[in-house]
Amino acid sequence: MVQVHFTSHLRHVAPGGVVTAAGTTIRVVLMDVFARHPALKTYILDDQDRLRVHIAVFLDNEHIRGPETMDHAVRPTSELYILQALSGG
Repeated sequence: MVQVHFTSHLRHVAPGGVVTAAGTTIRVVLMDVFARHPALKTYILDDQDRLRVHIAVFLDNEHIRGPETMDHAVRPTSELYILQALSGG
């Protein structure tokens, strides 16, 4: 099972601690998490199920970016970190 971590910025809607989820891609893993924690989905994805602009995804210590992020393959032993990227100056 993939271990999914959410930063404290999402803690008001995210489950506490590590969540385990099944899947072979980031999309499938997140959908598994959202099935159990539906309020979290609107903070992570837009209305077309794309990652929101200010969401950053790290998979096994690698920053995953670009239009194919959601379809990026994961391993059963992967660690996925979801965080709200802060912007501004």
